[in-house]
Amino acid sequence: MARKKMDTRSIGLDIGLAFSKFLTGKENLHYGLWDGDMEVCAANVGRAQEAYTAKLFALLPKGPLRILDIGGGAGETAKKLVALGHHVEIVIPSAFLAERCRENAGPEAVVHECMFEDFQSDQTFDICMFSESFQYIPMDVALDKSTGLLAEGGAIIVSDCFRTEPFFASTTNEAKVGGGHSLAEFRDILAGDRFDVQFDEDITKQVAPTVEVEQDLFNVIGYSVGRVDKGLATSHPWLRGILRGLTNLFLSKRRRVRLEVRLHQRERSAENFSHFNSYVMVKLSPR
Repeated sequence: MARKKMDTRSIGLDIGLAFSKFLTGKENLHYGLWDGDMEVCAANVGRAQEAYTAKLFALLPKGPLRILDIGGGAGETAKKLVALGHHVEIVIPSAFLAERCRENAGPEAVVHECMFEDFQSDQTFDICMFSESFQYIPMDVALDKSTGLLAEGGAIIVSDCFRTEPFFASTTNEAKVGGGHSLAEFRDILAGDRFDVQFDEDITKQVAPTVEVEQDLFNVIGYSVGRVDKGLATSHPWLRGILRGLTNLFLSKRRRVRLEVRLHQRERSAENFSHFNSYVMVKLSPR
C-alpha cells in the first residue's frame, strides 16, 4: 500500500491560524499595516492587521453591497463585512479554510468551496475583492472572470504582492521573500484601455515589517528546538536518533534544508521583501 503523503500545507495553515488566534484573538492570515509610531513586535500584529483591514474597507462605496471575497482566508474579513451589513460570498478552494470560513463568518456568508477558475454564479456583485489571493490565480483569468461577475458600476479591488524586476533579474540562490505576478505585466494591463483606476497605492514599506515579526517567531521556535536537541543528545541520545529518523522519513532533504534556514537564519527581512516585491492596493472599474 502506498504511503499517504503528509498534507504539510494544511498542517502549516492549522498551526498558523492557531498562533494567530492565540496572539490576536482572530484567525487573520494577511499582512499588517505598520505606521511609523507602531513598534514592530508580535504584540502589535493584531493592531497592524486591523489597520490593514481598515485601509482595505476604505475603498468600499456606501453599502449595503454584494461582495465576492475571492480567496477569503479563514473568513475573518468576511465576518467584518457581514457585520457592516454587506452580503458576502466567499470563494475558497481549501476544504480546511472553507470550514474555518463557515465557522468565523457565520451562516450569513455563503461559502463556495472551489477554485475561482471553476466558480459559477447567476448573481452579480458590487465588489470583487482579492485580498492576498490575486497572486494564486492566473492574472488574465482573475481579471476577466471578476469583470464578468460585476454588476453595473461595480469594481474590482486587488490588494497583494507583485514581483518586481530585481526578482526576475536575480541569478543568485538567495531567499526571495514574497510572491505574486509580475508587477510590470500588471502595470501594463492598468495602462491599457480595459479599466479606470480609481485608487492605486504602493504600501510595501508599511506591510514589510510583518515579515520580520514572522521571522522572529520562527527564530524563537528554532532556538527552542535547538535547545531540546542539545539536551536530548546528552540525556537521551537514542530518543534523539528516533526523532531525527522520523524527521528524515517525513521531510525530504530539500524541505529539511529550507526548514533549517527558516528556523535559524534571518534571510526573511523587510529589506529583502521590499527588494523583490511591491505590495499594492488598487481599485479598478471596467470601462
